[in-house]
Amino acid sequence: MEKGHDSSTSMAASELYTKFARVWIPDADEVWKSAELTKNYKHGDSTLHLTLEDGMDIEHKLDDKTKNLPHLRNPDILVGENDLTALSYLHEPAVLHNLKVRFTDSKLIYTYCGIVLVAINPYENLPIYGSDIINAYSGQNMGDMDPHIFAVAEEAYKQMARDERNQSIIVSGESGAGKTVSAKYAMRYFATVSGAATEANVEEKVLASNPIMEAIGNAKTTRNDNSSRFGKYIEIGFDKRYRIIGANMRTYLLEKSRVVFQADEERNYHIFYQLCASSHLPEFKNLKLGSADVFHCTNQGRNPVIDGVDDAKEMCTTQHAFSLLGINELNQKGLFQVLAAILHLGNVEIKDRDSDSSIIPPNNRHLTVFCELMGVTYQDMSHWLCHKKLKTAQETYIKPIPRLQASNARDALAKHIYAKVFNWIVDHVNKSLRATVKQHSFIGVLDIYGFETFEINSFEQFCINYANEKLQQQFNMHVFKLEQEEYLKEQIPWTLIDFYDNQPCINLIEAKMGVLDLLDEECKMPKGSDDSWAQKLYNTHLKTCSLFEKPRMSNKAFIIQHFADKVQYQCDGFLEKNKDTVNEEQINVLKASKLDLLVELFQDEEKVTSPTGTAPGGRTRLSVKPKQIRSAGASSKEHKKTVGCQFRNSLAMLMETLNATTPHYVRCIKPNDLKFPFTFDPKRAVQQLRACGVLETIRISAAGFPSRWTYQEFFSRYRVLMKQKDVLSDRRLTCRNVLEKLVQDQDKYQFGKTKIFFRAGQVAYLEKLRADKLRKACVRIQKTIRCWLVRKKYLRKKHAAITIQRYTRGHQARCLVKYMRQTLAAITIQKFQRMCVQRKLYLQKQAAALVMQTILRAYMARQKYQGLLRNHKAVFIQKHVRGWLARQRYKRSLRAIVYLQCCIRRMKAKKELKKLKIEARSVEHFKKLNVGMENKIMQLQRKLDEQAKDNRVTSERLSCLETSHAVESDKLKVEVSKLKGIEEEAKNNANRVTSLLEELERLRKELTTTQKEKKTIEDWATKYRDEMEKMVAELKQQNGLLKTEKDDLNRMIKEQSQQMTEKMTRALAEETQQLESDLNEERSRYQNLLTEHLRLEERYDDLKEEITLSVSVPKPGHRRTDSTHSSNGSECTYNSEFAESEESSRHGEDVTRGMDTSLTLKLQKRVTELEQEKSSLRNELENKEEQFQRARVRDDEEHKKSRGAELEYESLKRQELDSENKKLKHDLTAMRQSLLGNAGAGAGAPGSPPYKVLMDQLNSSCEELEVRKEEVLILRSQLVSQKEAMQHKETMTEPVHYAEDVHKMKDSGAITQAYLGLKETNRLLEGQMQQQRRSYDNEVEVLRGELQSVKEENNRQQQLLAQNLQLPPEARIEASLQHEITRLTNENLDLMEQLEKQDKTIRKLKKQLKVFSKKIGEMGAGQVETISPGQMVEETVRPVNIPRREKDFQGMLEYKKEDELKLVKNLILELKPRGVAVNLIPGLPAYILFMCLRHADYVNDDQKVRTLLTSTINSIKKILKKRGDDFETVSFWLSNTCRFLHCLKQYSGDESFMKHNTPKQNDHCLSNFDLAEYRQVLSDLAIQIYQQLIKCMENILQPMIVSGMLEHETIQGVSGVKPTGLRKRTSSIADEGTYTLESILRQLSAFHSTMCQHGTDPELIKQVVKQQFYIIGAVTLNNLLLRKDMCSWSKGMQIRYNVSQLEEWLRDKSLMLCGAKETLEPLIQAAQLLQVKKKTDEDAEAICSMCNSLSTSQIVKVLNLYTPVNEFEERVSVTFIRTIQTRLRDRCETPQLLMDTKIIYPVTFPFNPSSLALETIQIPGSLNLAFLTRV
Repeated sequence: MEKGHDSSTSMAASELYTKFARVWIPDADEVWKSAELTKNYKHGDSTLHLTLEDGMDIEHKLDDKTKNLPHLRNPDILVGENDLTALSYLHEPAVLHNLKVRFTDSKLIYTYCGIVLVAINPYENLPIYGSDIINAYSGQNMGDMDPHIFAVAEEAYKQMARDERNQSIIVSGESGAGKTVSAKYAMRYFATVSGAATEANVEEKVLASNPIMEAIGNAKTTRNDNSSRFGKYIEIGFDKRYRIIGANMRTYLLEKSRVVFQADEERNYHIFYQLCASSHLPEFKNLKLGSADVFHCTNQGRNPVIDGVDDAKEMCTTQHAFSLLGINELNQKGLFQVLAAILHLGNVEIKDRDSDSSIIPPNNRHLTVFCELMGVTYQDMSHWLCHKKLKTAQETYIKPIPRLQASNARDALAKHIYAKVFNWIVDHVNKSLRATVKQHSFIGVLDIYGFETFEINSFEQFCINYANEKLQQQFNMHVFKLEQEEYLKEQIPWTLIDFYDNQPCINLIEAKMGVLDLLDEECKMPKGSDDSWAQKLYNTHLKTCSLFEKPRMSNKAFIIQHFADKVQYQCDGFLEKNKDTVNEEQINVLKASKLDLLVELFQDEEKVTSPTGTAPGGRTRLSVKPKQIRSAGASSKEHKKTVGCQFRNSLAMLMETLNATTPHYVRCIKPNDLKFPFTFDPKRAVQQLRACGVLETIRISAAGFPSRWTYQEFFSRYRVLMKQKDVLSDRRLTCRNVLEKLVQDQDKYQFGKTKIFFRAGQVAYLEKLRADKLRKACVRIQKTIRCWLVRKKYLRKKHAAITIQRYTRGHQARCLVKYMRQTLAAITIQKFQRMCVQRKLYLQKQAAALVMQTILRAYMARQKYQGLLRNHKAVFIQKHVRGWLARQRYKRSLRAIVYLQCCIRRMKAKKELKKLKIEARSVEHFKKLNVGMENKIMQLQRKLDEQAKDNRVTSERLSCLETSHAVESDKLKVEVSKLKGIEEEAKNNANRVTSLLEELERLRKELTTTQKEKKTIEDWATKYRDEMEKMVAELKQQNGLLKTEKDDLNRMIKEQSQQMTEKMTRALAEETQQLESDLNEERSRYQNLLTEHLRLEERYDDLKEEITLSVSVPKPGHRRTDSTHSSNGSECTYNSEFAESEESSRHGEDVTRGMDTSLTLKLQKRVTELEQEKSSLRNELENKEEQFQRARVRDDEEHKKSRGAELEYESLKRQELDSENKKLKHDLTAMRQSLLGNAGAGAGAPGSPPYKVLMDQLNSSCEELEVRKEEVLILRSQLVSQKEAMQHKETMTEPVHYAEDVHKMKDSGAITQAYLGLKETNRLLEGQMQQQRRSYDNEVEVLRGELQSVKEENNRQQQLLAQNLQLPPEARIEASLQHEITRLTNENLDLMEQLEKQDKTIRKLKKQLKVFSKKIGEMGAGQVETISPGQMVEETVRPVNIPRREKDFQGMLEYKKEDELKLVKNLILELKPRGVAVNLIPGLPAYILFMCLRHADYVNDDQKVRTLLTSTINSIKKILKKRGDDFETVSFWLSNTCRFLHCLKQYSGDESFMKHNTPKQNDHCLSNFDLAEYRQVLSDLAIQIYQQLIKCMENILQPMIVSGMLEHETIQGVSGVKPTGLRKRTSSIADEGTYTLESILRQLSAFHSTMCQHGTDPELIKQVVKQQFYIIGAVTLNNLLLRKDMCSWSKGMQIRYNVSQLEEWLRDKSLMLCGAKETLEPLIQAAQLLQVKKKTDEDAEAICSMCNSLSTSQIVKVLNLYTPVNEFEERVSVTFIRTIQTRLRDRCETPQLLMDTKIIYPVTFPFNPSSLALETIQIPGSLNLAFLTRV
């Protein structure tokens, strides 16, 4: 480490330690504390006057002896650098402060320190390890990106491929520092960027082994809940193509002592607690386990639970990992039995029998379970746990051992068994990861513990620190070697750097008579002890070695000065742990076990053990066993090796491996012991920095020339220190001259070939000079600007004063005139106002008098009227009351009489009844008493008869008397009732008088009350009249307001209706946009599946070629292939897909048989799945497109109807022409036969009679043919137009029969046939007219109905409008919305009905079209069959010269089938795109292929069509596979494939594609075949060619983007260059061969011009440009997010300028509307974010609203990375970043940091018809297509 004066030796101390200079002073709490000088330092001063950051003033005393000054602080612009070696002052406080700023403020956990990557554990999951980050680091130079574990892994991978040398990544650090995680991410990087060579992913298997290794090798410690208690070295093997093929794991120093002992708050290995937590499961019942608190091996730490960890769940994960790695259930069961037995063995209690012997009580439960689980006998195990066997030369003794030794032997056995289990598991993991092919190279990842020192250090810490000494020596030598190579490369004079060499310490440990040698010697002594060994150490090394010391207060300890610190080791236990003895008889008992797994564990006990050894109390390395073969004697000796010897050998093997590789170092730092996220403890950090060698690297760098600049960078940075005359054309000479002037001591710098080397502190001095120069310039600029501003302010004030005076005086004059006018107006107003007041008073008095008179007269009239009314009402009441009273009296009298009658009659009836009852009772009584007295009865009867006669006479008399008495009583009753009535009436009258008197009194009171109310009402009337007058005025005012409000409401209604319309339009647009986005997503998914299928197909073809041709692997090189790479090609669903590969497959049939069947089946299965998914996606895509185009269904249906009629017309026309041609051929044959009958030699000569006759007949036939054709065509057109009107099926075939009749016409019957035809025509015309009349009437009725419905709708709308106007505004809006929704619903229902009807019509027309096509085909076949065989035979006649008309070219090309291969070869495979694009029309190959296809369709040759299309598609695939990296080739065939696809659509006969065709082009449509399926295949092929084009462009643009968009200074002088460290970044200055923005623009222009020359569709060019700009923006933004040096204000300006240049290019190419500009929006916002203010809350709000295209993580990342380039800029505070995070907390977005550069927008191929006529195309001779014939 450099001293204080070393840091200031660059110049005089007085120049550096001046006022305001900042220094570091030691501090007990923070290690180092920053302070600022308040007074200049002068040579000889003993104190420094300082001010701390908290404002406290102190005096710092210098050391009297050394006078060392405190360390200087680096400038603020260097704080937070990626590489610590970039710091100008290299010392411990600068390193510590830089790490702290990066870790706590910028949340950056990785930092370079020369060749070392320092990784600080954040104790928090960070999103910096995704696949996007891996892709960003892949292929990059190590210094070009921010520090990352991926950068180290990329450097190792790149050097392995480039230098053909194995690599190692050494990860070290304390427990809990993150070593295992770093190693895991490094392995993940290798697996991702290289790709596995086999189907099984090795990285996944390695990760699957992690749960197993953590379960058996990790435990909870006081520092880490998941601490790895062993070291491991994983070799990842690669083949010659640098793809992963396998892995191998070596383990070191397993801590076996933890099996039987744990400290407080610690746990045993996880697997034991997982077994205990799962003991309730059925499969673990036989283990007889319970809670972990029950077992001695798991309860010593008294904390068996880890917060947040479910041991039972972890057990399931461990079992699953075992299964993945091929360990079957039987072996798993055996492993768990052995592990459970270890727990039971720990609970076996051993008791004293006497002082020299011990005993295990019989039937010990735990020992019984142990023996059952291990399959051994109880007696043997209990015996040998308490006894040992002693062998001498003659005899063997069995000796009992005391309890303490027996307990130690029991623990040793448990540790030994666990070590065997650990070894067995590691062995099986390696078998699973073993490579199946030969390994070419490897990258090793070493995850090993760091330097350890505790209060009590024993044999474990000794071995660990010994290993770290060896690793540190290797590290120092490597750093020294790299420094030397750099100096020699730059031709700098090499001076020996004095760095710490720890070879003496290593010699002290491992040399002859070293610590280990003396320990082994003491172990061999019969009575060796720790005390005697300590004395030997003192005697041997205490006086001879300065690194060895003896503690003052102890004779059983020693001190070794390690490279990191002094460590005191306690000698107790060293010998026992070094021996690692296990009772051999106990091992023999276990070997006799019935458990197969246990036998397997101990079957190699006599064999050679691993030379890595085992630390009995500490750690053991159990690795895959070495492959050396030794003799039996050697094996016996090896078995007796001590642990120290074994560990030394294993360490030597490790160092040999590391020395044979190129090392890369990762030092993991634990920031705090409390595991708080992003909390930095300086004390703990500086301890680890000292221990891991980081500060040693700094010291070595600082001892030489640590700061290094290229000449161009130095010139750009310190140009401000140069004068104009100092600037020369030679940058090197300029820098030399300026540096000699600035720094007088030439020893402080050296000039290399490409760089300038500075000693420590020189860059800080230059920065100070630069800052001073800039500060002076700023002061001068400020002075000038302030003078200019003040003068401008004075002139403005002067001008403003004059203007104010002028306006003030004018204002005063206007105020005087205004006052005079107001005075005159006031007098006039007063006059008229007073008159108005008096007149108003008079009118008020007059009106009041009239009102009073009116009210009084009205009152009197009302009173009189009320009196008359009361009298009338009283009389009326009296009349009705008296009548009512009389009626009441009559009713009462009547009721009383009736009542009396009822009572009397009732009384009489009762008496009569009583008498009858008495008589009845008397007779019956006497009958009973006098039963025998009948005679007396007879006598008495006679007497009774007589008396009856007397009684009858008497009764008659009485009845007469009663009648007279009744009449008299009635009269009396009537008189009584009258008297009663009179009495009652009198009583009523008396009551009535009383009530009338009460009523009178009440009326009097009411009168009084009414009078009072009258007075009150009069007063109220007066008041009411006044209020009414006011109210009328207010109502008038309110009326006016209501009118205004009404107008406003009407206006609002109109606005709201307009808004509703706009809202509905917007909603419709949004829905349309959503549908489009869904469609794009489906397209993207479908196209991705095509890419995946193509990749598998490409893979299958490559494997097939490799196996068939047995081609050797190409020469190894650094080949980087993305894991998702896919080649060009497409799937073909037709049978002849591999037609061209059949021949080669036949030749390689025997070789192919040996192909990997499983791989083939997997590929076939995958292809099948992809085809199914493709078909489903295709169906979905078709459904989407069908829904998207439903708006045009109505037009399409109409076109289809008309097209159906035209097709039928064309078919009938062709049929007519065929029949006429056949007839003419027949006539011609007959004429030839007649001519042959004349044997004359000149019979056929021109001018001869036969010749004339022949010509006449031919002319007449031609004329007649033309007439007949016209007639037939007219009739056919009329018949076809009436097809749909026919009611019966027979009418559909009637035109055909009629055509046949017309064909049969002869010359003699032509008139008759014509008449019949005319008659039929008239009949059809009449039917047509009637049908049109009916249709017209129907249309009129429909229109009337629609008119009526419109009227009704209008009335309803008016009613609704009137109702809405009466409603309040809220209800009105709601009602209008409801009405609009109802209307839209009805319209939707109507449209759906129309769609259903049109769908039915389409299906009907399609069926008719199929029927017509079928009938036309049958008619053609029938006509061919009717030709007689004689007509088909060609007769040998002399040719006749008949003149023929010149036929037009039909736009078809004919070729023979055998010429098809030649056509494909000349037109596709051997065609040079450059010549075709320059000299011929665009798309010529596509036109030629289509013209050939037209002819095949014309001749109805389906086989020819199929083979032509198949050959074309396969040939395009082949040429793209061959030259897929050539942009010109890919662009050319993309253009031609699209043109071929457009031709298939344009000439398909589909009405939707024929809108822009000419009539001639419509005639050229395909007639026989529907090639819709082939169109889909071609569309898929075009998609794949497009993706290949994008990848080709990406490969060309990728190297240019970062250099041109970020690194190159487009605006010279804006960006400052900062000092860089050892890992040099790419310079931002454009060197020779460096890409600039102009390079990107030129390349874009080249792409664009090439596509235009090839005739690519404009819409497709727009999509390509959009994809180009997305790649540029995404790659630039990703690099910006991963490069701290690019996040500055000046770089933001550079980016915005570069983006503006790209936009200018778009404008120049008329591509602004293609969507390319929008893809750059995230980059633009990131550049704006770099330039905006970042201080206040308002700034935070502006940033949140501005950066809507950036995610929260991206915004925070940019703010964290923001780095000032100059001292005038300020860093972003942590508070401001937290404010931004709080404001963006509610954003819904993906947490992904980087943009996905692999995204390819889904491509569409809009239909682009060609106006080029096929018949005008000429085939140039340069194409060698002379075998094609124009038709």
